[in-house]
Amino acid sequence: MRAPLFLISFALSSAACSGTADDSGQGAASQDESGAAAEGAGGAAVPAEDYAEEEETERYVFEYSWPAAVAAEAGLVEVLGDRAQGMKAEVAARADEDWEAAGEGDWTPRQHSLSEEWKVVADLPRYLSLSGHLATYSGGAHGMYGMRSLVWDREAKQAMKGIALFNSPVALEQGLGQRLCDTLNAERAKRRGSPVEPGSGDTFDDCPGLDEASVLLGSSNGKTFDRLSVYFGPYVAGPYAEGDYELDFPVTASVLDAVKPLYADAFSVKR
Repeated sequence: MRAPLFLISFALSSAACSGTADDSGQGAASQDESGAAAEGAGGAAVPAEDYAEEEETERYVFEYSWPAAVAAEAGLVEVLGDRAQGMKAEVAARADEDWEAAGEGDWTPRQHSLSEEWKVVADLPRYLSLSGHLATYSGGAHGMYGMRSLVWDREAKQAMKGIALFNSPVALEQGLGQRLCDTLNAERAKRRGSPVEPGSGDTFDDCPGLDEASVLLGSSNGKTFDRLSVYFGPYVAGPYAEGDYELDFPVTASVLDAVKPLYADAFSVKR
C-alpha cells in the first residue's frame, strides 16, 4: 500500500488559490526565521507574527499554523488561508459522515483530526521555501502524516511546489543519478538491519520516482538554493512501521542541468 489516507492525499494535492500555482534542522526541512515584517496602515512596517489556529469539536480537531516569515507575505497568507479553510471543511465533512453512519448503527465514532504546520526551509531575497508538516487521523488503527514543499516567488506573487522549479521529476531524478537510490537504500538497510535486494519483487525494495516525493529546496548561503531534500512519506519507500524518509543532497552541476531556465539564477552548486 502506497496511497496515504484520503485527507493526507487531499491536503497534498490541493491547489493554491488566488491566481497562484500550487504545488531542516539538519537537512532542508526547517530553519529558524525571525525579523520578518509586514506592511501596516500608512505603509509603515510592523513586525509580522507567527500564526496559529485551532478548532475542536466533539467530532474533529483542526490545527493550522505558519511562521512570521509567511505572515509578512500578504499573497502567501491568502494562499495558505484559503488552503486551511478547504482542509477544515474537508475534515469536518468526513467526520460528519462517520457520525451519520454511527447513528444508523451501534458504535461510537472516534474524533477525527487534521493539522498542518509550515516551517521555513530557506529565506532568499526573492524566494521563501517552506515545508508543510501534515498529520491526520480518521478513526483507524493509526493516523497518517506527510510533508510537502512550497516555494513562494515574491516577484511573481506565485506559490509552487519545489519540484516545479525543475524541468520535470524525471529530469531531477536523472540529475541526482544513482545517488538517489544509493542514499535511500543505505538508510533502508540501517532501519531493516540487512541490505536491500534490488529486483527482489518487493515493492519496498524498489526505488520510488520523484513523482511520489516532495522536493524541499534549502540554502546554506542565504542567496541561492544549493541543497535539497527528497521526502518519501509512509508507504512510499517502506512499510508504515519503517516511517518516512528524508534524504539530503547538495546541488551539483548535474542537478543544475535539471532546473528550468526561468529559475536558473536561483540555484548554485554547493561549495
